[in-house]
This record gives sequence, C-alpha cells and structure tokens, in this order.
Amino acid sequence: MNKVSVIGAGTMGNGIAHVFAMKGYTVHLCDISQDALDRALATISKNLDRMVAKEKISADDKASTLSNIHTFTDMKAGVSDAELVVEAATENVDLKLKIFKDLDSFTSSDCILATNTSSISITKIASVCSNPDKVIGMHFMNPVPIMKLVEVIRGYHTSDVVTDTIMELSKKLGKVPTEVNDYPGFIANRILMPMINEAIYSLYEGVAGVEEIDTVMKLGMAHPMGPLQLADFIGLDVCMSILEVLYKGFGQDKYAPCPLLVNMVTAGDKGRKSGRGFYDYSGGGKELVVASNFSK
Repeated sequence: MNKVSVIGAGTMGNGIAHVFAMKGYTVHLCDISQDALDRALATISKNLDRMVAKEKISADDKASTLSNIHTFTDMKAGVSDAELVVEAATENVDLKLKIFKDLDSFTSSDCILATNTSSISITKIASVCSNPDKVIGMHFMNPVPIMKLVEVIRGYHTSDVVTDTIMELSKKLGKVPTEVNDYPGFIANRILMPMINEAIYSLYEGVAGVEEIDTVMKLGMAHPMGPLQLADFIGLDVCMSILEVLYKGFGQDKYAPCPLLVNMVTAGDKGRKSGRGFYDYSGGGKELVVASNFSK
C-alpha cells in the first residue's frame, strides 16, 4: 500500500496526513475548501519545524514529508487511485453517510474505506457501501502526530483481512492499534465522555470549581490534563455530539449531555477553538472563566 487519501483538512485530517506522509506514503489531502487545505499545509509545516528544532527529524525529512502531500478540492480526483481512504470530516452522521456513498462510487472495489469517527456506527456507515467488508474505523487520537493510540473498530461485516491490514498499517505508522467492536462510543469515548460529562455536572451543581475539579483529577488520578481542560481541547460541541450518540444508542440517562454543556455550545463557547470554554484562551494563554457563568 502506497497511496492514501485523507478526506477533511481540519485538525484530525491534517494530523493523519502528516503521519502517513512522514512514513513515505503518497497522500492526497481532500477538502471542499482551498483555504482549509492551505491552513492544513501551514499547520503540518509548523509541526514539522518543531520536530526539526528538537532534532527528531532533519530539514530534508521535513521537505520529503511535505512533498508527499498533494491537495485536492475535487474528492473524486483525489481518491480515484487510492488504496486506502481515511475520512476525517466533521462528526456528523448525515455528512459521513454522504461522503461514504460518494467514496463507494469513486474508488475501486479493492480500496479500504476507513473513518476516523469517534462515535458513529461503522456498521451504519458501511450500510451505504457496496463492499461493507472493506469499511472499518481507524480512530486516531488528537494530536495525531504525538498520540500513539489508534482505535481500530470492526463493523458488522468488516473482514478479518481488512482488520489485519489496518492493524499492521497502524504499527507501520508508529502507532499502537487496539481492536474493538462496533458499539456506541467504542471504548475511548464510551468511558471518557461520561467522565467529562460528570465533571461538568459537578461544576453545574456547585460541588467544586473548574480549577478544583481539574486539579483533583490531575493530582489524584495522575491524568495529564483535567477533564474540563480536556473538554475544551476536544471541543465542547464535539463532546456534546458524542454524548448525544451515546444517549441515543443506549437510551440511558447517564449519557445525556449536562444542561451546562448544552448552553455553552449553544452560546458559541466551544472551548479552545472558539477562544473560550471552561477556560479563556483569547489572550493566547489559559485563564479561568468567571465562575458565576457556570452556576445552576
């Protein structure tokens, strides 16, 4: 396998393109927005510069990595000769179904179609494809160039051959793949999101403040980042979307998004990417938001 197409040039997509290109794969990075593609290349270049500065790679390695990435605003052209497609578009089920329906007609029958979804059913995505045995979940963690885990999710019809191929491919990328089955949230988010939601409820109910909650989890549980700061980093809108998938999939109240989370997303406070969430990032740093905003 030499040719990989990545759909979506956002945070996850550019990170996935980065790691494949660094390992010598020819990468076609596709997005409907040329501006998004330009930003993605700038981000990849900046991240490679950091690696050069730390002497993890050479300047030649950086140049080689960037030369392996080609951008496309026409998805059909970008995936026409791909051996693997990794979709990393917005976490929206209707959008993903449309993309996979298109991919099914744009790619060869031998092409493996992977999705970086963090919660949406692989089986449902595969249902719009003529070769559901070739559809699989390949859930990278953010930031992709740094985090080692790849959650490999088998849909109902995903073949052993495709699963083994993606497991081995993940290892070639320097990642640690973990195979799981297709149920809402898989493993990572089925465990992580209820924890984040409970942290938000603890804040909403006045049990403790933002800094106190994050400090308890960092110092008491040895987490590198507190759950509220992590929620900001992931994106509060993404957290809410995943919780809604879990709530709909299991029908249990413990997965229902906290009203505070819903209000924050509705108000546009989506975390780091919007400049404000549980912390304020507008000044380039990380400051606590006024506590009264979070009271019940």
